[in-house]
Amino acid sequence: MVAAIRPRGRERVWALPKGHIDEGETAAETAMREVREETGVEGRLVEKLGDIRYVYTARWEGEDGERIFKVVSFFLLRAGRGRIGEIDEAMRVEVAEASWLPLAEAPRLLSYDGERKMAAKALERIGE
Repeated sequence: MVAAIRPRGRERVWALPKGHIDEGETAAETAMREVREETGVEGRLVEKLGDIRYVYTARWEGEDGERIFKVVSFFLLRAGRGRIGEIDEAMRVEVAEASWLPLAEAPRLLSYDGERKMAAKALERIGE
């Protein structure tokens, strides 16, 4: 199973929890914190799955837009304490729903190509 979210305002999207690294945090610590805040489940680090790099243009009112280069690191976590859907109250502005998806179906159900690839990689790792 994989803990996935539906971002608020994008209820047709299934995505993996993620967010910005806080000062003093490692990427792995950020992954564990974001999973807990956005899904209600604590995760224990197993291994890093990989990075996805992409570019997008952020547009602000009255501006032409700024090209943003982004690197997102993904980690395989094993579920620990907590209940899926018990979302941190502050996250309710970002997350509409959290749910378990079957890992075998995640490469098809997740909305973003890079996340589908990471789910496929996790499925490989779990099967080894």
